[in-house]
Amino acid sequence: MRRRVAGAGAALLLGLGPAAFPAPAAAEEPAAPSTRCTVTDPRLAELSGLVDVGDRLLAVVDGGEQVALYVLDGTCAVADVVTAPLDPYDPEDLGVGADGTVWLADTGDNNATRDTVALVALRPDGSTALYRLTYPDGAHDAEALLLAPDGTPYVVTKEVLGASHLYRPAAPLVEGGTVALADVGTVTFTLTGTPGGPVGRAGQLLVTGGAVARDGSRIALRTYTDAYVWTLAGSDVPGALAGEPVRIALPEAPQGEAVSFTADGQALLVAGEGVPGDVTQVPIPAATPATTPAPGPAAEPSLSSLLDDGSTGLSVVTAALVAAGVATLLVLVGGRLRRRRTPGPPGA
Repeated sequence: MRRRVAGAGAALLLGLGPAAFPAPAAAEEPAAPSTRCTVTDPRLAELSGLVDVGDRLLAVVDGGEQVALYVLDGTCAVADVVTAPLDPYDPEDLGVGADGTVWLADTGDNNATRDTVALVALRPDGSTALYRLTYPDGAHDAEALLLAPDGTPYVVTKEVLGASHLYRPAAPLVEGGTVALADVGTVTFTLTGTPGGPVGRAGQLLVTGGAVARDGSRIALRTYTDAYVWTLAGSDVPGALAGEPVRIALPEAPQGEAVSFTADGQALLVAGEGVPGDVTQVPIPAATPATTPAPGPAAEPSLSSLLDDGSTGLSVVTAALVAAGVATLLVLVGGRLRRRRTPGPPGA
């Protein structure tokens, strides 16, 4: 394993071809999931984002004091680490552009306190760029990035009641500067009954990752428990998310956060926090999307319905959560309270 700065490591990402990058309904019954490989490296204990680029997997983890892109071989061992001299706040997802640029989404904000979030570009020529973004309606926690085939980044928020917002830059990105985001849509997730995740039934509503198929034909979002796949036409991500997805119930996992299409676009790869942890390949059903329950304009669940799930941990704090409101609940279900040093602006 070699640890390198962005210059040399990014060269590994050349030759990916058009990285047209690319949820509920009763889940389809595809072929059984299978284990691609198992992550054992302790540096990947908080794995939050994943992209399959063929013979390698690209991965990002939460937190850290330096931007780091992990390049994994076919056994999920770390073959290389591409770094950049930037101190991230909370990286959550990644995508690869048509030119081979890797985009890291530094958008995590469990406490909803950040003035800005950020995108970090690791270019094939070795250069690095930081782009800050600001929400039009206050801070949000977000763990999913959808990088459209035309290069437009979309950030999908993580909402405890299932109504995730879709944001994109309202103007061209400015290196080293701050650009406003525009709210361009909402995707509403409903309870599915699929087990998994760290927060009871609320985990069925919380978006933890996104992906765009390399050929640009489909996009996916995942929660702690389920994945949703939509057909994508061109780069119209908001239009795609307004359509009917295919829902795929994922294998139960303690904290599933990462999702990627396989390089051939025929399946999904999912992974999450904790080592050892499997990278699981999940076939995508070819059937027509199912009909219940699905993201869409369905009524949002109440806080009490999410908390009343028989979970000992949640029942203990129910009264406090309701009294404190949704903002406090978001902190708790975000996974962990992030450590952050005082110096430096959020999103830097």
